[in-house]
Amino acid sequence: MRAQDSRTGTGQVVVIGGGIAGLAAAHRLLDRGARVTVLEASDRVGGKLLPGEIAGARVDLGAESMLARRPEAVALAREVGLADRLQPPATATASLWTRGALRPMPKGHVMGVPGTAAALSGVLSDEGLARIERDAELPRTEVGDDVAVGEYVAARLGREVVDRLVEPLLGGVYAGDAYRLSMRMAVPQLFAAVRTHASLTEAVREIQAKAAAAQQTGPVFMGIEGGVGQLPLAVARSVRARGGEILTGAPVTELRRAEDGGWRVVAGGRVLHADGVVVAVPAGAAAALLRAEAPAAATELAGVEYASMALVTLAYRRADITLPEGSGFLVPPVDGHTIKASTFASRKWGWIAEENPDLLVLRTSVGRYGETEVLGRDDADLVDVSRHDLREATGLAAEPVATRVTRWDDGLPQYPVGHHTRVARVREHVAKLPGLAVCGAAYDGVGIPACVASAYAAVDQLGGDRAGLDALRANPVQSLHGGAGE
Repeated sequence: MRAQDSRTGTGQVVVIGGGIAGLAAAHRLLDRGARVTVLEASDRVGGKLLPGEIAGARVDLGAESMLARRPEAVALAREVGLADRLQPPATATASLWTRGALRPMPKGHVMGVPGTAAALSGVLSDEGLARIERDAELPRTEVGDDVAVGEYVAARLGREVVDRLVEPLLGGVYAGDAYRLSMRMAVPQLFAAVRTHASLTEAVREIQAKAAAAQQTGPVFMGIEGGVGQLPLAVARSVRARGGEILTGAPVTELRRAEDGGWRVVAGGRVLHADGVVVAVPAGAAAALLRAEAPAAATELAGVEYASMALVTLAYRRADITLPEGSGFLVPPVDGHTIKASTFASRKWGWIAEENPDLLVLRTSVGRYGETEVLGRDDADLVDVSRHDLREATGLAAEPVATRVTRWDDGLPQYPVGHHTRVARVREHVAKLPGLAVCGAAYDGVGIPACVASAYAAVDQLGGDRAGLDALRANPVQSLHGGAGE
């Protein structure tokens, strides 16, 4: 079959989408000897990974860290020449702005779900702590094939746990609603554990015991000097250096099977013929591309919802401000504030402070699933509301020397209950078409390692190997929160 050609190195493969998933796919395809063309609709590569600057300081205007306890993203960074620029956070100590004060982020929990009531002392009320203790007395709760994280945790431990800790942590990753998010997809290790334990806290303690026994060392998260936005640029350089072609400003308008069993791809005025195609674009764009040849897959993808958000980056004269300790803070939506998190970027990333000793750079994030009103405000209003909330939380009243607002419209796919079955159906339909694969944040996780793993599995699928897809389905890559403001 022609799809085999991409594995043996004699085939031409078109990758549609130049985000980190598409670039990782192209990089892996070149390793396999394929000829590769990447088509990106926008004027740049990188997707949600965006390097930028403010007041002369290099910063990330998108995602700022990647999970280091999974190998894919860090390994890719090393492969493309960034090994000496990998840096862990200078501090990983974050806070919660809740119940009128900045409170230390609790330890001893799994994505906000505690193993004991004591783990959340200082964050929850006495009533909330007492409610956690009742978990051991409750009858077992069956989770079936999937369950909403918030609903399950609230039923076992009370809503206060969800509203004060689970919600801000999951909101930082998905900009979503914990009461809708799939436990199987968003917190897979917890989903697996609760299926074999009568109580939720017991399941959490087992996860913690296994983690302790594994004795994992090294940082949980990693950044890159100059920003994580440097990663896609480095991957693109590597792809081009090894003969791959990357075209920006090249939206694909047609994807059809060719008479010879290959694929016909139309991008602008250019027609490409390929043995294989990797579709690495968001779900809506993928649906449009697949409608002609895989209408059932397109219908499924069209149903994937997205959340929008905005990042507000502010630069201050260091001499003008004093900040609390730590890397920043998360904000539970139940407290009624507009921002959902803030990162003290100059504190979190040593390279920002070293390069800009006279500046302090902060970020806030605004917008959750369904919050259309706040994101409808203009940039100046988003800066004002960010400054207002920062002043309330930290006492910061100084005037910034520069501000930037970066909007990510439909930036984060939502994983509601049953999302894994939707993904399985999409891939089942796509698998019927030789030489076609899909990958990206809509399928296997929103973090950088998840996107890279998804890309590698797609490349393997083109070569007839479904082991990577089966592994991702059985064990999704958990997308953890990378600290305040991620």
